[in-house]
Amino acid sequence: MPKIKTRKAAAKRFIVTKTGKYLRRRSRRRHLLECKSAKKTRSWRKALVVKAPDIARVKSMLAGG
Repeated sequence: MPKIKTRKAAAKRFIVTKTGKYLRRRSRRRHLLECKSAKKTRSWRKALVVKAPDIARVKSMLAGG
């Protein structure tokens, strides 16, 4: 049986922690940053934990998950 391949796009977007949580980056931090406040852009730096309904989809995209 062949190995299950990882979706490379997902591998670049999600990180698995040692405890098994999946982290993702926040949106709205790519362009048009002049009009957004510094407070907002600072708060978007931190990664978020993927919510429970989406974990199964993320796991299937990351083969080793």
